[in-house]
Amino acid sequence: MAKPTSYAKRKFANIIALSLASAATFLGIFFLVWILGVLLVNGLSHISFELFTVDGAPPGIEPSGLRHALIGHLMLTLTSTFIGVPIGLLAGTYLSEYGRASRFSNFTRDISDIMMSAPSIIIGVFVYGILVMPIGHFSGWAGSIALAIIMIPVIIRTTDDMLALVPIELREAAYALGAPKWKVIIQVVYKGAITGITTGILLGVARVAGETAPLLFTAFNNNFYSLDMSESMASLTVTMFNYTMSPFEDWQAIGWASAAILAFAILAINIGGRIIIKKK
Repeated sequence: MAKPTSYAKRKFANIIALSLASAATFLGIFFLVWILGVLLVNGLSHISFELFTVDGAPPGIEPSGLRHALIGHLMLTLTSTFIGVPIGLLAGTYLSEYGRASRFSNFTRDISDIMMSAPSIIIGVFVYGILVMPIGHFSGWAGSIALAIIMIPVIIRTTDDMLALVPIELREAAYALGAPKWKVIIQVVYKGAITGITTGILLGVARVAGETAPLLFTAFNNNFYSLDMSESMASLTVTMFNYTMSPFEDWQAIGWASAAILAFAILAINIGGRIIIKKK
């Protein structure tokens, strides 16, 4: 007995959709492997111990390294994380647990979505106008605030969405035992959404760790080792841009090395975070 025509059409449509989805997946993986391969080939050969222990030097003078840029970039990223994570986490908690479907919460979600899609250079210009121009000079604090503004919407939306996925029955059970709302949120809701929240934080950190444009308007750059956040500060991304665009071969080699370090550091953060989440 022949199968119905409708079944054959559905099966054919399923095969087409599965083929297109698989092709798109393999295409994305292909370009990812290609990018990482290029970074490995061009950057790994220039990575050495001196790269992490020596500051930058003029072209043609050795040794030359990235210590100033690595330390500066780490300080900028950590400072922006300390600023952005608490604000994003608390705002996302308010939207999910207190605001819910209120007009103000819906308006905040719309603004957060707009901020997530806004070009990072606009954030840099904004912080330049409100912090750099009034002070009269670039600073690491301005760079960290610009990165935190970029990070906050990512954490807000992730926290809001992940907390909304926690079953309402868990909250009601905790309320029935007499637990106050703040305790329910911390000990029940947060624990149920910790995986998604941590993933959102890692995504926010990974996003700001690779930003260059906002730092050009805020922290600018510094070719010398400095821990003073009130002055212009070196960053790995801006240093990589300057070195890669330079006509000097030794600087270009360091630029490739910095690109490889940054890419694989972000990859390690994401992989390490997921491993920790699965184990805990």
